[in-house]
Amino acid sequence: MAGIRVISIDQEEEWLRIIAQFERHDVYFTPGYVRAFQKNGDGEPFLLFYHGKNMQAANVVMRRPVPVLRTLVPEDEALKAYFDFVTPYGYGGFLLQGDTSDPEKQALARAYRDFCRDHQIVAEFNRYHPVIGNAHEMECLYDVVDLGHTVCMDISSKETVWNGLTSKNRNLIRKALKSGIRVYWGRDEELFRQFEELYNRTMDKVGADGYYYFQKEFYDSILYDMKDQALVFSAKLGNETAAMSIILYGNGQLHYHLSASDKAYQSYAPTNLLLYEAACFGCGIGMKTFHLGGGLGSREDSLYHFKKQFNRYEDTQFSIGRAVFDRDVYERLRLLNNDARETGFFPAYRDV
Repeated sequence: MAGIRVISIDQEEEWLRIIAQFERHDVYFTPGYVRAFQKNGDGEPFLLFYHGKNMQAANVVMRRPVPVLRTLVPEDEALKAYFDFVTPYGYGGFLLQGDTSDPEKQALARAYRDFCRDHQIVAEFNRYHPVIGNAHEMECLYDVVDLGHTVCMDISSKETVWNGLTSKNRNLIRKALKSGIRVYWGRDEELFRQFEELYNRTMDKVGADGYYYFQKEFYDSILYDMKDQALVFSAKLGNETAAMSIILYGNGQLHYHLSASDKAYQSYAPTNLLLYEAACFGCGIGMKTFHLGGGLGSREDSLYHFKKQFNRYEDTQFSIGRAVFDRDVYERLRLLNNDARETGFFPAYRDV
């Protein structure tokens, strides 16, 4: 009988071997990527691998203890043993391979629900991968909601990259070059320290939530655990740094991961040139797509419209998925933590 096999972050070679079997795997599914967010306090990462009769499936999750009150009545003490799953920061969801017919998916859904109940997993929240487009493949298991759009560049050739830009963006890129902005990339410790400093200043200016102030251990993990999957790009005017970004890449896909800029140089359009140069770099090493993401909260805001300048054609779809595996425990947690109020979050017993 098929079941769910659990691979921990300490089993890196096995994790990588399994993920490599899936044609659509990506950097977001690798142990090097999720280790940084484990160090950030996001939870304990696992690869959940299913090998059915004719189909294989893999899901990367962060396991988190459910929030419980410090003092509980005796009958609620057992809640302390429960957990929930969430997609690691970024994108994920199930990877499927083989016979993906409805009977095979139903068999996976049954095995997965049984696994979650047996391991006291109350609920799961997924952020699906817009480039892979896997949001609606397991609707027999998750309640799927399509949210906003994201922007993904076709970088199969430099000509395709340039043709996808809006005319305004081309002019801004030319302006940046004429003004003396130049883009460099590398991956040494000093670059990551420079990025951290500029990134924190950027977060200060936008009033970001405390979660987005990553610690040194987080950046060290990207530096040392993602040696062949992460670079720091810098847009400079002379010796001054105008903008920086951590770019991730692997299996044909490039990703705009984290970014920072100095507003004093905003008029030079350094980020426009940085992203264009990153796209050309990706093309040069055989990447096919460059995913820039979307707006804040999936809105078509100024951030989305900035990114949209890099692909004036079609968008990609961002979707989320929700599943409750133990309804009784879920409702009890919701009552204890939020008085059964609607928080707008999922799971509803969390408020962040």
